[in-house]
Amino acid sequence: MSRMSERVAEKVRQIKGSGIREFFDIAQRMEGAISLGVGEPDFVTPWSIREAGIFSLEKGYTSYTSNWGLLELREALSDVIYKESGVYYEPEGEILITTGVSEAFDLVIRAIVNPGDEVILHEPSYVSYKPCTAFAGGTSVCVDTGVEDEFKLRADKLEETITERTKAIILSYPNNPTGATLSRKDLEAIADVVNEHDLLVISDEIYGKLTYEGTHVCFSSLNGMQDRTILLNGFSKAYAMTGWRLGYAAGNKEIIEAMMKIHQYVMMCAPITAQMAAIEALKCDEEVERMVSEYNRRRRLIVKGLRDIGLSCFEPKGAFYAFPSIQITGLTSAEFAKRLLMEEKVVVIPGSVFGACGEGSIRCAYAVSQYELKEALERIERFLERGRVV
Repeated sequence: MSRMSERVAEKVRQIKGSGIREFFDIAQRMEGAISLGVGEPDFVTPWSIREAGIFSLEKGYTSYTSNWGLLELREALSDVIYKESGVYYEPEGEILITTGVSEAFDLVIRAIVNPGDEVILHEPSYVSYKPCTAFAGGTSVCVDTGVEDEFKLRADKLEETITERTKAIILSYPNNPTGATLSRKDLEAIADVVNEHDLLVISDEIYGKLTYEGTHVCFSSLNGMQDRTILLNGFSKAYAMTGWRLGYAAGNKEIIEAMMKIHQYVMMCAPITAQMAAIEALKCDEEVERMVSEYNRRRRLIVKGLRDIGLSCFEPKGAFYAFPSIQITGLTSAEFAKRLLMEEKVVVIPGSVFGACGEGSIRCAYAVSQYELKEALERIERFLERGRVV
């Protein structure tokens, strides 16, 4: 270890870099690669949303906003959340606009976690949750989920994990990387455990609008959950606005205010151009429905395609990821992903990146064109046949 490395904080040194970005960076430099790696829509942000951003610049909206975000946007979000879930959040005090959902998650963890507190997390799960918890001095306690339970967090397994140090649980459904969803009955069972043990819930619902079977249920809409739940959501996925970097948190006034206190010192406010565009985005239901319909077609295509070439694949009910098993190959998920990239120029993400229980699977994002999906499936089939594993 170099002298300068020793000066880096120990808790930062211990965290590995993102396994997703590692593969993305390689693919960026590889001509002819097809990326099923990064969870980013291939759609351009709908024109009316872009136009609202452009118009805001033309009108000279280039200043800071309130730390809380534009009041007009918070009012619009309050109306939309109430319309879709029946939960009312006060625009002033219970909604905070953030620079993406990633910042919202970091803020809530830092706002509620003391050193030694435990935060329960179901895996496989998004790669940022554990590192952000560690940066805040907390301890992640993982509950494994598997294909046998449709990757659902079961209430009984959750309860077994709770200790006197448990502060909160993270819910992330529809799920990245598995595409799993939870029914109202599933969520109500979890809510009973949360009530019994007086816990907080961080509910990341960024993929809520990308639900293909059944209806997405907002966790804070369940009996007794609004005050316990910090709802996280944003514009990146459903509105194809990843680069605009805009999210929000809604919840109990004291917790949201604590989050705002951190936000005002480290970020000040989300970009005003993105906020102005987001006001328009909330009016674009038809555009969202069009994109979701296309994702649904791709979902059916990739699941059938993976099964046809011999890979067992759980049927995702939400988000835009397939999570097939590659155990028949005898390769680890990292070995499979690296060889597939080098030999066939297809980017997938090793399941182990999303937790130990993800080993033996790979994540394939179907947020690319049907043409690219078909080509990627042909390349994966060639890779499997060359290894004589199917």
